[in-house]
Amino acid sequence: MNSQSTGPDNSGPWGQGPKDRSADIDAFLRQGRQHLGGILPGGSPSGRGLLIAAALGLAAYGLWSSYYTVPSDSVAVIQRFGKFVAEVPPGLHFKFPLGIDTATIVPVKRQLKQEFGFATPGGNDPYQSPTDGRRETEMVTGDLNAALVEWVVQYRISDPVKFLFEVREPAATLRYVSESVMREVVGDRTVDEVITIGRQEIESEALLKMQALATKYAMGISIDQVQLKNINPPEPVQASFNEVNQAQQEKERLINEARREYNKVIPLAEGEKDQRIREADGYRLKRINEAEGDAARFTALLAEYLKAPDVTQRRIYIETLQDVLPGIQSKIIVDGSTSSILPLLNLDRQKETNQ
Repeated sequence: MNSQSTGPDNSGPWGQGPKDRSADIDAFLRQGRQHLGGILPGGSPSGRGLLIAAALGLAAYGLWSSYYTVPSDSVAVIQRFGKFVAEVPPGLHFKFPLGIDTATIVPVKRQLKQEFGFATPGGNDPYQSPTDGRRETEMVTGDLNAALVEWVVQYRISDPVKFLFEVREPAATLRYVSESVMREVVGDRTVDEVITIGRQEIESEALLKMQALATKYAMGISIDQVQLKNINPPEPVQASFNEVNQAQQEKERLINEARREYNKVIPLAEGEKDQRIREADGYRLKRINEAEGDAARFTALLAEYLKAPDVTQRRIYIETLQDVLPGIQSKIIVDGSTSSILPLLNLDRQKETNQ
């Protein structure tokens, strides 16, 4: 046809006449069948190889995603299309592949920890949230003083299902709970108690309150320990505070020295006092026993004397002579018939003998 069309330009593949358009459609379909035949069975060899490779890859991925291993200190929480199905113990297990089942490993037997105010290099908890350590440590005590408190919370995951599904971001929630409780406990005490004598009491009270809130919020967490680390005053007053601490330590040192001297002197004096008292008691008992013995002896002697006065007098006389005569150097024995012994005595010789 050589006539020109007065309509719009239909020179494109879909702008031909009815016969031309049908021919183009047939050509397009034949071309599509040729391309499709390259990948369908019965097509070209390269198309079949590509299909086989894709099928093998899909099968390998399905096989690889159908098994998983749970470590000995953990359990796996299984979700099917996002819904909780089961809690699986440690070991090798299988699940539906291709993302139908998902297994989340939760370390229920491992002790986890969160550090506040500092971070141990290479030892961060996988559930630890990024924090501003300086802001966490700044606290106000009950006597309106400032203190920088660093602490550690050690915990375990007691209920994996609650830990994953009951609370959004339970580790971050635990961090907020711990910071709130620690500020409350520190705010009830003076700065001296926080830094010196009240550390153990703060740890115990904070542990109980954190566990109560974790149970209330159904976080699936069990708090094992709350441990205070470094507690310091703010930097502008740290030098003055150190001087006060040194003065208190010097005071305690002097008190301890005085107590040591007291413990050394007082017990010695107490011992000497007890010794003197015992010696006095012994002397008292000795004199009493001697007096009682002498009185008993004299009483017995009087009774015997009353029975036989002559015999008793003679015995007393003889006993007295036995005590006296050994001390006399010169002895002159006379009988009762001698009226005078002066002529018989040589006084000068007796005097020389006595000298």
